[in-house]
Amino acid sequence: MSEDIHWMNLALEEARKGIGRTAPNPPVGAVIVKNGVMLGKGLHRAAGQPHAEREALADAFGNNVRGATIYITLEPCSTQGRTPPCTQGLIDAGLARVVYACVDRNPDHAGRADAILKGAGLEVVSGVCTEDAEKLLRPFFKVRDVGLPRVIWKTAMSLDGRITRPPGEGQWMTGELARADVQKLRATVDAIITSGETVRRDRPALTIRAPELLAGRLQPWRVVISDRPESLILEGSMERTLIRPRGDLAEILRELARDQGVLTVLIEAGGVFSAAMFEAGLVDEIVVYYAPTLCGGPSPGLGGLGLIEPWQLEQLEYFQLGNDVRLSGIVRR
Repeated sequence: MSEDIHWMNLALEEARKGIGRTAPNPPVGAVIVKNGVMLGKGLHRAAGQPHAEREALADAFGNNVRGATIYITLEPCSTQGRTPPCTQGLIDAGLARVVYACVDRNPDHAGRADAILKGAGLEVVSGVCTEDAEKLLRPFFKVRDVGLPRVIWKTAMSLDGRITRPPGEGQWMTGELARADVQKLRATVDAIITSGETVRRDRPALTIRAPELLAGRLQPWRVVISDRPESLILEGSMERTLIRPRGDLAEILRELARDQGVLTVLIEAGGVFSAAMFEAGLVDEIVVYYAPTLCGGPSPGLGGLGLIEPWQLEQLEYFQLGNDVRLSGIVRR
């Protein structure tokens, strides 16, 4: 079992490379091992491209994979889609053993791989590193289960909870390391949502600006919620930009998942709009960058009418970025 955990962790490393790049498909990784030696590895890179299993088989080309074990972070698909079923590819390659972390919640796939692979004489083991794999698959599973993308609220604020600096000071609340980390965060999502008021006040780009993070992927969708689109001036190209009138926020998110294949959304907006997302019960996760500053002033990170009861956070993580502190957590329902 410890050996299975070791190799599955390497498959999880491969899967993490695909976060933010595979929508509407999930990020999945795979490694092929024989006699304690890794023969190939792979990840699903984008929708329509080969799945992780076939990438790993291609990477192992020239090695004898017959009798080998493949470790996959999600149950292999068993139906024909834009790519052929991976179960048949594993059978054809002569693999002896398949180990996967999570059962696929797609009803067309869920549980079918076991019967197909076992019927062909392969050993099948599931449930290895399931918790770690499910963390990567939370956005995909949420869309699958309820039709809504996973929502992350991100903000930068002073220690007294303000998101704007005093008049006459620069626009940036946090330092360069924190702002670079925001670029990494944007690279993990499929869409960024903001309000018309934020666009009019700050004229944000809402893009991934680090070339190494953008390589091999498209910019996230920029979604602006506003009833006055004629007053909006956005930096850069309007490609992959959507402007939606104010309305049912859940329905806007549902539309993004359904029509654009969005799995994960990042909220970057002022306190009033952010509070509306919380009040509607739509936020799953938060990322807050705290600057060692006291600002005062009228612009809190969360405004609005207030929550009926305070929301608690779990799975807290925090670390220092220069003089700033990054705190993240999952919203406890």
